[in-house]
Amino acid sequence: MRHGKKFNHLGRKTAHRNAMLANMACSLIEHKRINTTLAKAKALRMYIEPIITKSKEDTTHNRRIVFSYLKNKFAVSELFQKISVKVADRPGGYVRIIKLGNRQGDNASMAMVELVDYNEIYNPNGAKKKKTTRRSKKKVDAAAPQAEVVNDAKESTEE
Repeated sequence: MRHGKKFNHLGRKTAHRNAMLANMACSLIEHKRINTTLAKAKALRMYIEPIITKSKEDTTHNRRIVFSYLKNKFAVSELFQKISVKVADRPGGYVRIIKLGNRQGDNASMAMVELVDYNEIYNPNGAKKKKTTRRSKKKVDAAAPQAEVVNDAKESTEE
């Protein structure tokens, strides 16, 4: 029976599931975006959101708690140094799941999991590209008289 089992067990024993989610969380922190199945994506979101919330306050205790989940020093330092700074003012919802369709081999529904603040396309507050204008005629006209002066100076020195 399924009484009181509120999260998806993903067809794995507890140790295997925890190791898999820790590895996926480390990959998400390192690459900012990963592709996986939809069920694993939803389980990963439940796993990593409390961890990111813990990383907002950089204390030794919080670092040890996060390390007990992730088991990767590089991921913990990346999380506390870079990611927590970007999500400092966000009250939650650090992870976005985008459905990608079904996988070719076994027709499993796939999804892309990404950190919300690291996507430039969807993030309206992110870094915007600088608009460039194509007004090169004014620069060419301003440079042309100087070139004539240089040519006149060369002709006078040759004579």
